[in-house]
Amino acid sequence: MFRLSNLISSVVEEKKARVLDGSIAIWNFTNRCNLSCMHCYSRADLDATDILTTEKIMETLPRLKANGVKFLIFSGGEPLTRKDLFDIAGRCRELGIITYLSTNGLYVGHKNAREILDTFNYVGISIDGSEETHDRFRGLPGSFKMSMEAVRLLNSYHDTKVGIRFTITKETYDDLKFIFELAEKEKIPKIYISHLVYSGRGLDNLAMDLTKEQRREAVNYILDKAFEYYENGTGIEIVTGNMEQDAILFLERFGEKYPEHKETMRARLREWGGNSAGRKLLNIDAEGNVKPDPFFPQTIGNIMHQDFSDIWTREPSELLQKLREHPRDISGKCSTCDVIDICNGGSRSRAYAIYGDMWAEDPSCYLTQEETEGAI
Repeated sequence: MFRLSNLISSVVEEKKARVLDGSIAIWNFTNRCNLSCMHCYSRADLDATDILTTEKIMETLPRLKANGVKFLIFSGGEPLTRKDLFDIAGRCRELGIITYLSTNGLYVGHKNAREILDTFNYVGISIDGSEETHDRFRGLPGSFKMSMEAVRLLNSYHDTKVGIRFTITKETYDDLKFIFELAEKEKIPKIYISHLVYSGRGLDNLAMDLTKEQRREAVNYILDKAFEYYENGTGIEIVTGNMEQDAILFLERFGEKYPEHKETMRARLREWGGNSAGRKLLNIDAEGNVKPDPFFPQTIGNIMHQDFSDIWTREPSELLQKLREHPRDISGKCSTCDVIDICNGGSRSRAYAIYGDMWAEDPSCYLTQEETEGAI
């Protein structure tokens, strides 16, 4: 995750860096879902059967903690379809693991809203554009209204910890402005914008990814809003995901606005380190497979018949060891890039999907040669 808003405020105001001391785990606790989203990396549907038992999950949680996992994102499918979800989150709290809930919001209501806010440190609800766009993209008429009802309900409590999640594709590209206007109108405190990764239905629908020109235009718009929100004190936090190259374009733009702070920002971005799959990020899917990130084409183990500590720490695979090199040894334009220590080569999943080579350049990188070879 690239925390735009936090970076701007902390560097300009000379505050201490917000450093991730530990790892983030994204756990797909179920593959069951009440929607059929075009970009879904787990191909979730209502007919899916839960494989992971409560006992196996509870057995694994202390091992996550022991191996440096500090944040656990509850994902799916739709995680709220699991009846034991609050018990799992409660155990995380006992262990000192911070929990985020990623949901479509359709199972959020007055009966469980208070419990959700009391249980999770943050709740992200997916909104993929205007009502027409969202309903088409999510495969269910009326889903926009239901998801927004959940956002408004959770946002109505004084201890608000809710944000909206938006995946930018050709299908949703024209709704990017709408998302920001929605957040401003509804006073939603956080916007998370995810770029498409070629996996699951996202791989099936590769044609819906942005062109490089569209991506650059979209990222510049997002950067404009981040600077605007900081300068006028709007208070809406902006985060992007799955496109670490955003940080390099951001550095260029930041340097134009705040030249006296540019080198501090450069150092901060190098410390952040770009793509963290297999380093500070891992995924456990609904079948217990452990992967470097949710989109990754290869697994590195399975908690159903392996100890997580062996997979992640004691006996890391050759693939995991190579992913942990920083900066990574990537071919193509990355081999001559002077700022690869910032983005770390971007997505290995996209590279594999397009080139069949895990260590090829990220095909979605929109940066020019001038921007990657010494000009920034």
